[in-house]
Amino acid sequence: MKQKIIKFINNKYNASPEYLWKRYPTYCIFRHHDNNKWFALIGTVPRSILKLSGDGDIDIINLKTNDAEFFRGVKGVLPAYHMNKNHWITVLLDGTIPLKNIQNLIETSYELTK
Repeated sequence: MKQKIIKFINNKYNASPEYLWKRYPTYCIFRHHDNNKWFALIGTVPRSILKLSGDGDIDIINLKTNDAEFFRGVKGVLPAYHMNKNHWITVLLDGTIPLKNIQNLIETSYELTK
């Protein structure tokens, strides 16, 4: 799912992933060309950090939203990991949320960060 999302963002917004942190080589951000604001962050984090059951890591995407409170009860969506929890959400890239829905959330995040 992670690669499909990266491809979607690249094709739709002409935005390439930027890998900013040597310590976190799986983390990439996407930003607007004109204002350099981020509209998405993709990473792979330990499930335990997100307080999820099970072992190992999970792919996530952080996105800006105008209704973070609404998403608090949606399965597969968490308060933002390492972002402002009032304006950003973390979406699990484990298939819980369909790809089309994630694409819609990316579009919202892109519009909100213009």
